[in-house]
Amino acid sequence: MTRRPVVARWIVLAVAMVAHGAWAQSWPKKAVRIVVPFAPGALTDIAARAIGAELGEQLGHQFIVENKGGAGGTLGTADVAKSPADGSSFVFTDNSYMISAGLYSKLPYDPVKDLLPVTLAVEAAAIMIARHDLPAKNVSELVALAKAKPRTLTYGSGGQGSSAHLATELFLAQAGVEMVHVPFKGVAAAIADVVGGRIDVTISTVGAALGQVKSGKARALAVTGKERVPSLPDVPTFAESGYPDYDMVYRFGFLAPARTPPAIVNRMRDEVAKAAAKPRVRELLIPQGARPVASTPAEYGAIIEREMRTWKAVIEKAGVKVE
Repeated sequence: MTRRPVVARWIVLAVAMVAHGAWAQSWPKKAVRIVVPFAPGALTDIAARAIGAELGEQLGHQFIVENKGGAGGTLGTADVAKSPADGSSFVFTDNSYMISAGLYSKLPYDPVKDLLPVTLAVEAAAIMIARHDLPAKNVSELVALAKAKPRTLTYGSGGQGSSAHLATELFLAQAGVEMVHVPFKGVAAAIADVVGGRIDVTISTVGAALGQVKSGKARALAVTGKERVPSLPDVPTFAESGYPDYDMVYRFGFLAPARTPPAIVNRMRDEVAKAAAKPRVRELLIPQGARPVASTPAEYGAIIEREMRTWKAVIEKAGVKVE
C-alpha cells in the first residue's frame, strides 16, 4: 500500500529532472541580458563584455551587456532581482553586492532571498598607491609614518562606503593606525589627487592605476592577493609586506533572479567557466591584475555570505554612514 505512492513520487521526480535537463539544453531561446550595475569603462564592465562575447559565440544567441549604474550598484541589481526567472537576465557584479548588504538599512531587494549565486568568474588584485614624494616607499614605512603622525595622512576613495573606502579601513584596522578619509565621486578622481600630491594614498584596481605607476607619477606600495601581478612584478603583495590576513580582492560574479531553474543556473555556470578561460578573455584580464576563476553556485554563495559578514563588521567598526 505504501510502495505505490513512493514509486509514483520517484516517477514524478524523474520526469521533472528530464524536463529541467531538456529546458537547460534548449536555453537560451532569446537574447540574454547581462546587467552591470555600474557605469561603463570599469573592470566590471570590461570583464562582462569579454565574457558576454564568448557566451554569444558558444551558445549562438546574443548576450547583451546593459549598464545600469547608481546607488552603489543597487539599482541595476534590483532590476535583475525583479526580472523573470527564466534565464533571460543576470547581474554581473563585484564586492559592492556584499558591501551594500551592510551599508544600507533598506535595499530594493533582499540580497539573500531575491537572487541566486551562479558563479564567481573573475578575481582581481587591489593596489595601494602613494604620491610619488611621500616619505614611505613600502607598506611598513607607511604604517610607521602613520603611527608617528596620527590622523595627518590622507587616503582617497570613490566615495563614502565604496569598496576603496572600506578596503582601506580594513587595512588600517589590521595595521592599528588612523588616516583621514577624503571621499571622491569615483576612484579615478582619487587617483588623480594622489598623482597631483593633494592626498597621500588610495586603493584601486590594478588596471585603474597601472598607467600612473608605470609612468612614475605614483608609487605602488603593495598589491593584494596570494601572488604578485604579472603587469607589476616588482611590487610586493601585502602578505610579503607583513599583512598575510589582508584579504581584499575584487571578486566578480554572476547572479540570477530567485526561482531561476537550477538546470539553467548550472548551464550558465558551465558556459561562463568555459568562456572566462578563453585566451582572448585571459589576455584582456592579465594587464588589469585580474584572472578568470570558476566556482559552483554553492561556493560563490559561501563567499558572498563570508564577505557580507566581513564588510558589515568593517562598516560598524569605522562608523560608516551613507545618505
